[in-house]
Amino acid sequence: MATMTAWQVTDPGPLSGRPLRKVDRPVPEPGPGELLVEVAACAVCRTDLHVVTGDLPPHRSPVVPGHEVVGRVAALGPDATGFAVGDRVGVAWLRRTCGTCRYCRRGAENLCPQSRYTGWDADGGYAGYTTAPADYVHRLPDGYSDAEVAPLLCAGIIGYRALRRAELPPGGRLGVYGFGASAHLTAQVAVAEGARVHVLTRAAAARELALGLGAASAGDAYDAPPEPLDAAVLFAPVGDLVPVALAALDRGGTLAVAGIHLSDIPALNYQRHLFQERTLRSVTANTRADARELLDLAGRHRLRVSTTPYPLDAADDALADLAADRVNGAAVLVP
Repeated sequence: MATMTAWQVTDPGPLSGRPLRKVDRPVPEPGPGELLVEVAACAVCRTDLHVVTGDLPPHRSPVVPGHEVVGRVAALGPDATGFAVGDRVGVAWLRRTCGTCRYCRRGAENLCPQSRYTGWDADGGYAGYTTAPADYVHRLPDGYSDAEVAPLLCAGIIGYRALRRAELPPGGRLGVYGFGASAHLTAQVAVAEGARVHVLTRAAAARELALGLGAASAGDAYDAPPEPLDAAVLFAPVGDLVPVALAALDRGGTLAVAGIHLSDIPALNYQRHLFQERTLRSVTANTRADARELLDLAGRHRLRVSTTPYPLDAADDALADLAADRVNGAAVLVP
């Protein structure tokens, strides 16, 4: 039986306890309707960090994290259609939905109570191979290397959905709080669509990157932007920033919180933070339509994807660097 290197977490906990362990595992076999994908690159998402440390409750044990997977189809399971061996494909966070509930029927499959997720409910891309349902696998735009396109599969998709949830008007003023993998892609989408983008983040290197990508200004996360905001997206998983961002909104502005995990939000003052029809919205996963729209946009507008490569053998180091904000852009594992 063929084997592969994989990283798995059995007992989530602090990174100091090394909960992510490298093991040898059999190469998985694709089930009905699934593809076997040989991994060429897997970006490292902050959600992976939440899975490994236990901020997200375990859904499977052990589990291989990783849900921004780029690879080639190595085999097709029974009844799998739409792809051929050798195709370059992407495997993202959303792995499966029921297709029949009221959320799925109205186009909100990201809210499906039976939804399942790559790297949380099923093994992901911190490995030599992974499997995924063919109906949830994505075709990828040309013009990007494997490492460059990998962050688009979650950082790009979730940032895109958050931007739409923030309801930024044409030519509007957008605040971006935090500037990691997702934010640096979302800011470029907003700039390409004519927005004035103000980045607010604690890392000096991230502020420099933001200005290089077209941001109108870049300041500390707790600074006030130079002008009132029509919309804002919070990428940093820091609840303390929610009232800060709400206070920066102009009348009728919307704040979208992009993360799957957020520390506690302090008490809000109605007059200061919500009155004048300011809106606070969450973002939950993504739909396949979101993915198609973002990947199509990336094919039309060449996005600059800032990546820091790590060998697969250093997945634990990549997570530690992400937790310590030592990664500029997106960390990407390359087997």
